Amino acid sequence: MSKIRLGILGAADIAFQRFVPAALRSDHVEIVCVAGAHNAARRERFRESFGLDVTDDYDAILHREDIDAVYLPLPPALHHPWAKKALLTGKHVLVEKPSAPTITESLELVDLAQEKKLALHENYMFCYHSQLDAIQKIVTDGRIGEIRQIRAAFGFPRRAADDFRYDKALGGGALLDAGGYPLRLAALLLGDTVRVEAASLGYLPEFDVDIYGSALLVNDAGIPCQIGFGMDNAYQCLLEIWGSHGMLSTDRIFTAPETFTPTVKITDNSGTEEIRLSADAHFLNSLEAFVQEIESEKARDKMYRAIRTQARLLNEVRKKT
Repeated sequence: MSKIRLGILGAADIAFQRFVPAALRSDHVEIVCVAGAHNAARRERFRESFGLDVTDDYDAILHREDIDAVYLPLPPALHHPWAKKALLTGKHVLVEKPSAPTITESLELVDLAQEKKLALHENYMFCYHSQLDAIQKIVTDGRIGEIRQIRAAFGFPRRAADDFRYDKALGGGALLDAGGYPLRLAALLLGDTVRVEAASLGYLPEFDVDIYGSALLVNDAGIPCQIGFGMDNAYQCLLEIWGSHGMLSTDRIFTAPETFTPTVKITDNSGTEEIRLSADAHFLNSLEAFVQEIESEKARDKMYRAIRTQARLLNEVRKKT
């Protein structure tokens, strides 16, 4: 299989710090060019650090014949217009989460990608960390008994005032940012019948976006999942699965660095057992999954379903608040 030739639309920190280093370690992709429209210094660091071709013209990348796919590390409000342009020019798209701010925009992108037989990958990297498979196996093996309740939370302290997360025009808000992680995890753990039963969003006077929130989800089996999220909160990054015989917990479920060794705690009547799992490169794994989706219709269809479910759940949270 020849390498997938990638262009990057946006000179964001996540592209510089996470995406390019992961891509350079992959045997299946090659970065061709990086576009940064508004800040020459941010754009030029890709040339200086990685020897990449750079430009200030997003459209030029979309029309280059030596580029097969694009990566979009843009603010959420820009995901739909640029992903749509890329798909219409025949490029596969790897887009940072969320795929788009609204359910209408997300579903339009999925329908267009499906029509054109192109990959559209929503980059929730944590889904591709091996700790998730290990946790699900522990549960499936019956180590904590039957699941009674799941709790997941992701939140972090307030960032700089000019961060896009606090800007409504750029698609900011805690639900679209931090909230997307536990919602995606709930969908993974509860399956296709997952739905939102109740939700709330919290606001602060100095911002025009939601700053924190919570929701209760459930599936047809009656398993509840409580989620919390925020971007003016004490840091949390946890998963707890409460069973009939014990409790499983871990505290770096969404953002485990590549060198970090996750630890799962299982607590029951006999005490607490700590299980050390393997470190993993979930950003690289997500990129490799994107490559598989380019090559496989079955893999593409799986991601289409995941994006549709995520968009539906985000919409249901809004409707319940």
